[in-house]
Amino acid sequence: MKILVVRFKQIGDAILSSVICKSLKETYPDAKVDYVLYDHVAPLFEHQDYLNKVISISKDEQKNPFKYLKKVWNVTRTDYDIVIDIMSTPKSEAFTLFSRKAKYKIGRWKPKRGYTYTHSIPEPSSEFDKAEKFLKMLKPLIDDGVDVKLDKNYSLTFLSEEKNDLRKRMKEAGVDFNKIIIPLAINSRRESKVYPIDLMKELAKKILDEFDCQIILYYSPNEKEFAKKFHEELNWDKRIISDINTKSIRELGALLSNCDIFVGNEGGPRHLAQAIDIPSFSIFSPGSSKRDWLSRDNKRHEGIEPKDVLSDKTYDNLSYEEKYRLITPDIVLEKVREKMELVPKYIEKK
Repeated sequence: MKILVVRFKQIGDAILSSVICKSLKETYPDAKVDYVLYDHVAPLFEHQDYLNKVISISKDEQKNPFKYLKKVWNVTRTDYDIVIDIMSTPKSEAFTLFSRKAKYKIGRWKPKRGYTYTHSIPEPSSEFDKAEKFLKMLKPLIDDGVDVKLDKNYSLTFLSEEKNDLRKRMKEAGVDFNKIIIPLAINSRRESKVYPIDLMKELAKKILDEFDCQIILYYSPNEKEFAKKFHEELNWDKRIISDINTKSIRELGALLSNCDIFVGNEGGPRHLAQAIDIPSFSIFSPGSSKRDWLSRDNKRHEGIEPKDVLSDKTYDNLSYEEKYRLITPDIVLEKVREKMELVPKYIEKK
């Protein structure tokens, strides 16, 4: 059995979509399960026991249709038995077009599209979270009598040497592992998902004063200036560490693996924290829904959105920023305090 799963999206979506790969591997333990991703996301899925191969699409291949189709052609020569096109765009559908021998070619139902699919799956209702929606794409197998092992808990593991290397670098940067280590997500790839920076600074101060902890401001190379400015505006508080530059998404994963609890803006790194399974509490922007992005009934990973604070008719009359500011640092602090009950270091110090 050979299975191909195609997902062209960013970090958070790729992590959530991996529940399909994991469920298929649990259903078919001897199957070869391959995952197609953009090249900046692909390294994150190396060394995962539910994947046999991670196939990356480079930026050059993304932009050049001839190189892209050549890549798709070469990949599909493996003759997969099942091809799942999660993205379901004209571009990603090329994988099912060229996989003529596949018994199952599954994609999302969209008007005037998906002619190469054997099964087109309607978009599930909003009662399901993202991970549950992705698993609905396995319905054709279930309908054919396959005992599919549906597993909505996504996970990622990192090598001991990766985690040990980051731990060493963290110590060199001044991290004291006797304290609670909190990676604080102060930034986001999308500006609209960045919690007002003055409120985030106030939240950082309150967390530092409340708990025996250190805060790590992680960042990619192009986010360094933002993080350093944040630290400077907090008078270079020595309890904040801003000298650990994660050069890759795997380095960020290894760093988070050495931390105790994740706090801050919702986004790809928060999903990464959940995949590693350190407790997390996230702040959702007015344009996002925690119902979509958080796993249901999982108390280790929770969040807050503006509508949790104000849900009456006056909410719609507020500006975007006014909605965001409904989430005060004190409200977040109280939620973080509750989440600390899941942190061993906090429990030991009580």
